[in-house]
Amino acid sequence: MPGQPQTDPVVPRARVANLANALTGVRLILVPVFLAFLFVGDGHETFWRAMAFTVFTVAVITDRLDGALARSYGMVTEFGTLIDPLADKALIGAALIGLSMLGDLPWWVTVVILARELGVTLLRLVVLRHGVIPASRGGKVKTTVQAVAIGLLILPLTGAWATGAWIVMLAAAVLTILTGVDYFISAVRDSRGRPARQ
Repeated sequence: MPGQPQTDPVVPRARVANLANALTGVRLILVPVFLAFLFVGDGHETFWRAMAFTVFTVAVITDRLDGALARSYGMVTEFGTLIDPLADKALIGAALIGLSMLGDLPWWVTVVILARELGVTLLRLVVLRHGVIPASRGGKVKTTVQAVAIGLLILPLTGAWATGAWIVMLAAAVLTILTGVDYFISAVRDSRGRPARQ
């Protein structure tokens, strides 16, 4: 009404302590559990590799669930936005480094994937003042293929199954490079004031 001070509408903020963030926390806790199972004995015992695969799979599922919950039920928080990608990188990084240490994955694959993830993270920080560049569909596909490839390599597969696991991992490496280049191009466009590719 005239003569009365105008107030901004109250926008409800999600609580940090919510189910989505709790699932992210569970994923972080599962990382050392996964590594413990992966390295039991000589690191190639069938039972423990299957256990490591199970823990890795549960962690990947929490990644899908926490994002869906946060978006669908208004649970997005600054804490969750920060910690969720860190939990993802911790899980993928631990799996890649662990498999390379056991001799099940060439170090060049681990270096390529981790270098891309580190580069994209640094790029996000650089362009943060221009706004956040949303994840592309290619990036989401890359993440899924990476998870499938790592899961297959964790399992004690032989023969054609092992060959299939390697094909998926090579596809993940290629997607990692391509999406990294795509993200860089989008960031450059955004920093110049042009719309970034969605």
